[in-house]
Amino acid sequence: MSAHAPALDHGHDDHAHHHKQTFITKYIFSTDHKMISRQYLITGIFMGFIGIAMSLLFRMQLAWPGEKFAIFEVLLGKWAPDGVMDPSIYLSLVTIHGTIMVFFVLTAGLSGTFSNLLIPLQIGARDMASGFLNMVSYWLFFLSSIIMLSSLFVESGPAAAGWTIYPPLSALPESIPAAGLGMTLWLVSMAVFIASSLLGSLNYIVTVINLRTKGMSMTRLPLTIWAFFVTAIIGVVSFPVLVSAVLLLIMDRSFGTSFYLSDIYIGGEVLHNSGGSPVLFEHLFWFLGHPEVYIVLLPALGITSEIIATNSRKPIFGYRAMVASILAIAFLSTIVWGHHMFVSGMNPFLGSVFTFTTLLIAIPSGVKAFNYITTLWKGNLQMNPGMLFSIGLVSTFITGGLTGIILGDSTLDINVHDTYFVVAHFHLVMGISALYGLFAGVYHWFPKMFEGKMMNKNLGYLHFWVTAIGSYAIFFPMHFIGMAGLPRRYYSNTAFPYFDDLADVNVMITIAALVTGAVQLVFLYNFFHSMFYGKIGAKNPWRSNTLEWTTEHKHIHGNWEGAIPHVYRWAYDYSKLNEDEDDYVIAGQDYTPQNIPLQENEEEMNH
Repeated sequence: MSAHAPALDHGHDDHAHHHKQTFITKYIFSTDHKMISRQYLITGIFMGFIGIAMSLLFRMQLAWPGEKFAIFEVLLGKWAPDGVMDPSIYLSLVTIHGTIMVFFVLTAGLSGTFSNLLIPLQIGARDMASGFLNMVSYWLFFLSSIIMLSSLFVESGPAAAGWTIYPPLSALPESIPAAGLGMTLWLVSMAVFIASSLLGSLNYIVTVINLRTKGMSMTRLPLTIWAFFVTAIIGVVSFPVLVSAVLLLIMDRSFGTSFYLSDIYIGGEVLHNSGGSPVLFEHLFWFLGHPEVYIVLLPALGITSEIIATNSRKPIFGYRAMVASILAIAFLSTIVWGHHMFVSGMNPFLGSVFTFTTLLIAIPSGVKAFNYITTLWKGNLQMNPGMLFSIGLVSTFITGGLTGIILGDSTLDINVHDTYFVVAHFHLVMGISALYGLFAGVYHWFPKMFEGKMMNKNLGYLHFWVTAIGSYAIFFPMHFIGMAGLPRRYYSNTAFPYFDDLADVNVMITIAALVTGAVQLVFLYNFFHSMFYGKIGAKNPWRSNTLEWTTEHKHIHGNWEGAIPHVYRWAYDYSKLNEDEDDYVIAGQDYTPQNIPLQENEEEMNH
């Protein structure tokens, strides 16, 4: 199964020479997938630092409740009189932190960056199927970011119903001040964000199906492309459901309907709403919310597959099993949403069904973890920063995934639901793992994004080790305070003497968070300094097989100067020996790029 694209070869490579680009058309309203990937990445990094800063603020409040901090007054203004955080802003910080990190950093920042950068380059295409729609998808993402950030400056405060925005808190503007304009801006921002995501996803799907170069069959696609392709399909299936949830919520808020509301009392006064159910919102939200975990995680796993194989100098172990596991995860992720709702009054039989499907997803996840470890086993490991973050992802994916077995069991989940055990689980298995994938991808493909420049390797090592140790220091203890019953999203636990013994643990977690947050500034410096002053590396610095490394350092709108290279082999011919001679297929070279024809008497690997 292969797709030919001869029509794309005619003259398009001269595009950059015929049309002199202005600053506006090259850097702002660009239709070039490589520039759009940079726009996604830089916007995602900016949003990420805002999200991290918010988490450090509320961690300081948790560690030292009621203490005065000058930075609170500087950053929070009226919400921190005399430097003491007002309880009403605490949940807003938690809400916007979660929203920014899940959607704006780990969905758009990760998938938007690397899907845009790698899909055309790795499948041998001039650009995305629609450069214009690609540009529109980025600017809708940028607009949604602006709307979300603008809610921070609303007089009544930003949304404060948790990133899951459960009604009735989010459905009644009169319930709390933050349920007013701030909540409305949250809903508008997410509607624009979903439009951006759908445009991007449709573009990715069409590009992979229709624009593969000659010889690039589906079984020769790098695992990165499989991951981006399946992620886009999940997004198209599940994101529209959140649109419907948001639309019904807007109608409850503004037009007097009762989709999610029934028998509500405010200040002793009964409201007119009847017949609705907040559990309906939970079903609609989590039908996106659980696939969203894998919309975030699958691109990171795809990136890790590529980097581990390249830096182990070995073929990826079990290519077809890896593809099958991606497809299985995509399917199963859409039928397990109910495990977020075990304490909502769900029928116990239905709970057992969701328990079964949830535990089933451990099989393809285990396949991926096993195949990563087997690829690393006895490999000639190249320990650069990208490789370290990839191995770190395997570690957090396993440790975070193991606790998912507990939360996926309806009887065990009841005991730790809405405690810090849940926070520890999803931050490790989704948040930290996906961030590791993002960092690994940036270190690995930085030369391809910024015309051959390399990031500083020593600063990368510092960034990895402090981040890796710090992340476990933050989230590992949360499992234990969660099992002790400490509830999440509480502004302070001083009202409960039972939790006094856990106060020191919260202090330790917060100190680890401050150190880990600070070391991200090292990454920020390394990123922007290398962008302008980084040393130019080799054309193929990691000695990789995929097609993106056949392009020149200098970006052109069309990727290749001449004809698009054809593909003759899969992407993982590392350390492949020539059977007739005691040497590699290409003598003295332990990798064979995809555009190298099969040598005499060479057989394509049966992967």
